[in-house]
Amino acid sequence: MKRIDTHSHVIPETIIDAMRAEPDLYKTKIGGERGNYTFTRGKVTFDLITEFYDADAKVESMDRKGLDISYISPGPQTFFYGLGADDALKTARLVNDGIAKMVAARPDRLRGMATLPMQHPEAAIAELERVVKEHRFKAVELGTAIGDEELAEPKFRPVLRRLQELKAVVFAHPNTQGAGGRLDCWYLTNLIGNPLDTTIMVGKLMFSGALDELKDLKILLAHGGGFLPYQIGRFEHGHTVRPDTAAVTQSKPLDMFKNFYFDALTHSPQATRHLLEMVGSGRVVLGTDSPFDMGEEHPLEHLDKVPRLTAKEAEDISYKTAAQLFGEKF
Repeated sequence: MKRIDTHSHVIPETIIDAMRAEPDLYKTKIGGERGNYTFTRGKVTFDLITEFYDADAKVESMDRKGLDISYISPGPQTFFYGLGADDALKTARLVNDGIAKMVAARPDRLRGMATLPMQHPEAAIAELERVVKEHRFKAVELGTAIGDEELAEPKFRPVLRRLQELKAVVFAHPNTQGAGGRLDCWYLTNLIGNPLDTTIMVGKLMFSGALDELKDLKILLAHGGGFLPYQIGRFEHGHTVRPDTAAVTQSKPLDMFKNFYFDALTHSPQATRHLLEMVGSGRVVLGTDSPFDMGEEHPLEHLDKVPRLTAKEAEDISYKTAAQLFGEKF
């Protein structure tokens, strides 16, 4: 049985070099040399270990985790949704071409996901069409918010429609957009802010009616879907009793919820069991969030600990669901 990781991050050297060359543009300082890079942006600082940018190092990490294929996506540090149109497109191309180079180095093990300059929808569509044609990417990673703007806003609808037309998968990943203030302590920007951002994004896509126009769009949610699997009943109840929540869409939140895909990165076997009960194994895939500190170093052991896991569920989560989602063939 093959094992596919759908949530594995990279920061390719094409964008590392660009951030080093233009620290003011990217508001980022890259220290050290290859093999010993450091990343600093505001209060955030971490070591850019080789797994972020070296294809062989990524594969070595996969081997330790027992993974066969990884869909590598840009670290959210490379979204750059605040740049102007020209710089945004140039930057997205640097990131995507860097990812494509990593995939080309290990095509037996790696698959690519693109980033898009979403704040400029026309440029985003142009870059989407380029990476699908030139690099044959089957997925893109989008932030759960685009700077201070919501993915559900009408201005982004043309991009989402084009993604749907191209049958490209959207991997929605938070960037703690609104997680300052009360969450700016004890790493709560990540522990609470990231799953909260995912939950907000889905709520707005649901209640705005955006999903009524995008019934065939495939959206994969990071981190087990945020708080959504536990609170979807609250969405459903609110849609029933509140006229404002049903003002735009008549679609039921629980029905829309079951159209999403979810990685199994919950850090709790019992929480993964709950997710499976809510959506079924045909909607759940492996995700490690490697190589960040909130990642899962032992994804297969975590899966083995899920209560009452059946052989079919294990096969679906490890391989089959992802293979069907991305059109993977062995």
